[in-house]
Amino acid sequence: METAITARPRRPRPKVVTLTDAAAARVKEIMARADKPYAGLRVGVKNGGCAGSEYVFEYAAERGPMDEVVEDKDVTILIEPKAVLFLIGTEIDYEITKLSSKFVFHNPNETDACGCGESVTIQPAAEAPEASEH
Repeated sequence: METAITARPRRPRPKVVTLTDAAAARVKEIMARADKPYAGLRVGVKNGGCAGSEYVFEYAAERGPMDEVVEDKDVTILIEPKAVLFLIGTEIDYEITKLSSKFVFHNPNETDACGCGESVTIQPAAEAPEASEH
C-alpha cells in the first residue's frame, strides 16, 4: 500500500515588523533622497548601550540571502537574520516632538530600556506552538 503525500498550502506568516503611516512616509522620504538606489532599509539589533542592545538602521545595497524581507506600505525592510527573533511583533513608528524627531520601536520583546531610550534589553520571541491537526 502506497501513501500519497500531498502538499498543503502554507498559511501566510505574520510580518516580523510593521510600520505606522508616519514611519513609512519618513522611510520613503529618506530613500528618495539617498545618493543612489537601494534595495531597502536594513533593520537590525546590535550589542551596545547601557541596557545591552541597540536598534540599527542602514541603507541596504542588496538583499542578503538570509534576510527576512518585509514589504509594508510600499516600503521594503530587510531584517538581519540574527535580529528576526528579537523583532517579531515590532511596530516601527516615527515621532516628531518639539525637541526631536526619531524612529521609535514598539517591541513586545523588550524587557527593559535605559533612561535615555537609546538602548534596550530584548528577549528572543518564544516559538509559537504548532497548530493542532485535529
